[in-house]
Amino acid sequence: MQFLKMEALGNDFVVIEGPAPDPGQVRAWCDRRRGIGADGVLVISRPGRSSAAARMSLWNSDGSVAESCGNGLRCVARYMFDRGWTDGPAFTVETPTGPSDVEVMADGSVRAELGTYRIGGSVTASGYRFVAASVGNPHAVTFMDEPAGVDCLDLGEIGPLMQDHPAFPEGVNVEFAAPLEPGVFRVRVWERGAGETRACGTGAAAVAAVAHAQGRAGPAVEIRYPGGSLGVEVAGETAWIRGPAESVFAGTIPA
Repeated sequence: MQFLKMEALGNDFVVIEGPAPDPGQVRAWCDRRRGIGADGVLVISRPGRSSAAARMSLWNSDGSVAESCGNGLRCVARYMFDRGWTDGPAFTVETPTGPSDVEVMADGSVRAELGTYRIGGSVTASGYRFVAASVGNPHAVTFMDEPAGVDCLDLGEIGPLMQDHPAFPEGVNVEFAAPLEPGVFRVRVWERGAGETRACGTGAAAVAAVAHAQGRAGPAVEIRYPGGSLGVEVAGETAWIRGPAESVFAGTIPA
């Protein structure tokens, strides 16, 4: 089976065409010592009955199914555009949470619609006050006063604790954010099923949506992750992200 390794701000994926893998295959491919190494697996297939250019399915590195992934969506869009699956740079991708409009920009970056977001109530855990948010998948966002606090926290301890919180029965992605300057936030993220990642597209949208709702920022926000910067636009109840999506290497998975 042919695969392409892709990354978006260091959030990396094994991308294949064809049938869905089983959880054991996903875990083996994502293993960073014995496999290809990735945060997840993206499968691109022809759409069902919709007018989308293709369908995207995704799995976390632990073999669990993921509902949504903004960085993965941008990688899928770039994959499709580079291979001529589309009539132009703007098209629609069918995702598990519904159709998403995407556009491959002149500089190779991808702008992607993540759909409707929802902001929930607050939850106190591990000494932090989190705000629940959904971007097709669940998030818990908290703000700190200084970027140094985000850099120094033990996310590997706090992240797993949140997975057992009763407010999030299906687990949750956890974001710690701090302002760098007006409209710019330093963020680290713990993704359920993958652990700490270099960036998270839906997490960026969640941070931007909560920041906007709380009056911390306007509708246009820059999220600076360890893997790089991602632009977010909050328009009504819809979030858009824009950032790079790159191919790393191609290969063959043995049968």
